[in-house]
Amino acid sequence: MTAKVILSLILLCGYLTAPSARADEAAPATPPIPAACDVPPYLLATESQLPKVADAVKAGKPLEILVIGSRSTTIPFSESSSYPARMEAILKEKLPPSETVHVSVELQSKKTAEEAAGTFVKLMEAKTPTLVIWQTGTVDAIRSIDPDDFRGAVTDGVAALQHAGADVVLMNLQYSPRTESMISAPPYLDNMRVVAQEHDIPLFDRFAIMRQWNDQGQFDLFSASRGPELAKQVHDCLGRALAQFVIDAAHLGPTEQQN
Repeated sequence: MTAKVILSLILLCGYLTAPSARADEAAPATPPIPAACDVPPYLLATESQLPKVADAVKAGKPLEILVIGSRSTTIPFSESSSYPARMEAILKEKLPPSETVHVSVELQSKKTAEEAAGTFVKLMEAKTPTLVIWQTGTVDAIRSIDPDDFRGAVTDGVAALQHAGADVVLMNLQYSPRTESMISAPPYLDNMRVVAQEHDIPLFDRFAIMRQWNDQGQFDLFSASRGPELAKQVHDCLGRALAQFVIDAAHLGPTEQQN
């Protein structure tokens, strides 16, 4: 099956089909945490730290977060429901009222890790974020990019982001049982884990989290019938998990949080 056909099937799952979005638009008020958002603690645990995030919050400086990702970063016609926007809303709720939090999104649709990394120097000069969350691996898996080449590209990209002065979080592929037999995700998941360990940066394991939700029946990720409704729920949970992941990795104690 060609990469073009596989990509088309993935788009039908409802997660990657989306127009360009901006996370800095007004986000809805944060409701109580839904039971479906439960994530086992071990999936959010990391020994790596985000020192620049910690320093910014403790000093009361603006927390600028840049999410670099594919179209699965957004939701059609519902920008404020995307996981970057939900993460921003949760961080604003968790951090002191005086803390300015701004999340922006840079879409790198249909780009491999190597192609995306080639834009990072100029991108960082323009954005100067405190933290970069780099979502990658899906396009490389669809195109069957050599896993060693993928690891080298992710390594170069992380190095460029760190050299520009930002903390970095890697986010791996999304999980979809509808495409599990069409693309081989493990080599790309493993190589991202290796790069994260080598650079001592946190890895947000989106793949494992979404698979856990599906396997435990919290979300039926195989069904395509619910479309945007399901996407909003999944993105809300991802945003919540990612916000807590950032807080924990920055080791922000009670004095740096509202509750």
